[in-house]
Amino acid sequence: MTSMKDMSKTLIKRINDLAVPIKIMHVCGSHEHTIMENGIRSLLPEEVEIIAGPGCPVCVVPSREIDEAIELVDKGVTVTTFGDMMRVPGSTSSLQEKKAEGGDVRIVYGPNRAREIAEKTDNDVVFIGAGFETTAPTTAAEILNNPPENFSVLSCNRMIPPAIDWLINSGQTNLDALIEPGHVCTIIGNKPFEYFSTEYGIPQATAGFNPLDILMSVYMILRQVKKGEPKIENEYKRAVKYEGNLQAQEAMDTVYKVESREWRGFPKIPNSILEIKEEFSQFNAREKYDIEVKEVTEAPKGCICGPILRGIKKPTDCKLFRKECNPLHPIGACMVSKEGTCNISYRYSAE
Repeated sequence: MTSMKDMSKTLIKRINDLAVPIKIMHVCGSHEHTIMENGIRSLLPEEVEIIAGPGCPVCVVPSREIDEAIELVDKGVTVTTFGDMMRVPGSTSSLQEKKAEGGDVRIVYGPNRAREIAEKTDNDVVFIGAGFETTAPTTAAEILNNPPENFSVLSCNRMIPPAIDWLINSGQTNLDALIEPGHVCTIIGNKPFEYFSTEYGIPQATAGFNPLDILMSVYMILRQVKKGEPKIENEYKRAVKYEGNLQAQEAMDTVYKVESREWRGFPKIPNSILEIKEEFSQFNAREKYDIEVKEVTEAPKGCICGPILRGIKKPTDCKLFRKECNPLHPIGACMVSKEGTCNISYRYSAE
């Protein structure tokens, strides 16, 4: 039986045989973790570059939406959230700081747990629905399952394809090819990404999360370049279907409407947000509590999280990296989450 080491050597040789100057962007925190943990960039020929894009769902939640959650805490609402969201900075504070001040902020592993809390208390409970298309269906399912009246959702869910489209057309991010996120594609499939190849001539591969998945996706992309046939190939066939998960898509289509809103590090991206529809407004925390917060300055002074999320800077380009900004004292959102590019670079980079 061929070992993983032998398979890696074979793929690296094939990549070297096809190598041309190319900049490949991925948009997945798990991909960046695999790449950094296994030193994949050091295995590739110098002309083949992999850059990280906006692949961390916590990192791209803008300060204004953190401020909305903080306003709910100040109103006496029980706010439930994933652990990574606790330290993401708002304009003046974070949920962790609010909890330290006595606010009722609780870490949960999903909206089902937030619902259970709501069923056991008379207090209002809000779940912060942060994530991409991967986690949005589970929140939609809870809303469709007749939750208690004291349960609602602050939807911070975002969609990956519109962000990629914005990056391509922005003129800021110089990318030649794309590794698409396997987790997102298990839900929406490969179909929504096709037009990046047909309209822009960009080679693509949907990849899984082990080192061989990443190397194989790079090989697939270089093979497309060699043949002059840009398309999206499915390296992650063991989990991803072309059409995706139709049941999950139906739940999202039923509960959410698509809106335009800013991301952290980005201006307003057209048609990139999943907001709760009017017919479910009783479960929409923004409507239920009439939240209004001011527009805020996005990044703390000296932080370059925005350019890092757009793939035009690296963590090591930041003057705060490894100094004032570190996992124990994160200044920017990219250092907070374990899926954040700065956090991953801190843990696995020797620089």
